[in-house]
Amino acid sequence: MTTPQNRTISAEVPDFLLNCFAKSHSWQLWLSLPLSVLFLLAMGANATLLITIWLEASLHEPMYYLLSLLSLLDIVLCLTVIPKVLAIFWFDLRPISFSACFLQMFIMNCFLAMESCTFMVMAYDRYVAICHPLRYPSIINDQFVAKAAIFVLARNVLLTVPIPLLSARLYYCGRNVIENCICASMSVSRLSCDDVTINRLYQFAGGWTLLGSDLILIFLSYTLILRAVLRLKAEGAVTKALSTCGSHFILILFFSTILLVFVFTHVAKKKVSPDVPVLLNVLHHVIPAALNPIVYGVRTQGIKQGIQRLLKKGW
Repeated sequence: MTTPQNRTISAEVPDFLLNCFAKSHSWQLWLSLPLSVLFLLAMGANATLLITIWLEASLHEPMYYLLSLLSLLDIVLCLTVIPKVLAIFWFDLRPISFSACFLQMFIMNCFLAMESCTFMVMAYDRYVAICHPLRYPSIINDQFVAKAAIFVLARNVLLTVPIPLLSARLYYCGRNVIENCICASMSVSRLSCDDVTINRLYQFAGGWTLLGSDLILIFLSYTLILRAVLRLKAEGAVTKALSTCGSHFILILFFSTILLVFVFTHVAKKKVSPDVPVLLNVLHHVIPAALNPIVYGVRTQGIKQGIQRLLKKGW
């Protein structure tokens, strides 16, 4: 029950304190090195990919536009989370203002959902390319990419904006230490003296609706792709078809796996150290971002050739 006194105390709390690895502070210095390397790798690789697609006219195609959108999402997610985590590790800058905390919460939830949705659109792109190759230019064009980008933005902004709003409406009764490196919605909400049942229900329903529906559609797309590929009888057709979507499937699998591991670890938190979900939450914002452009750069011939041409021009 919230009392007027509690509301007064809440008003006196100027900000939150992020308490990374409450039981393992010694981890912070050791983790800062690989985390900073992953951050620089993610920033550099995604920036290189964006510049290559922008400067190379041969890469001005729908598939590469979708890849550019994925890189932009990865860059924003990394910049939203990792610099603050490193500042805590190196300089013990744990305070974060109420407004900055809820902004970070919105960006994390919204952009992770947008990334999942982008993977779903890219799976549809591969489905059309392999199952309906003759119709591909008429279906997957610049207009399709523009509509897909608007859909990705609108769907995920509208469905994730209630998460920080529900948390911001709560009263925080003096406790302001978040047992996390980031402003995860439930980590923040549990500090409140109000009932957070609505927050929990919306977070659960929204998360599984957005990410669950995307995963189902991605699985359906690849099931249809696999069925179509197995029917191909031309020599080398199966290998060529699978190679066009192999890198995409690897990244989706990794994105989904690390997310599921985090969810199951959080559910079984009584059996694991409380620092494990915190670590997985941080890594989920940087490892996929570092791997996405590298996997595409290695496995996609057009991007490899584009980077090589840009390097030759630089010399």
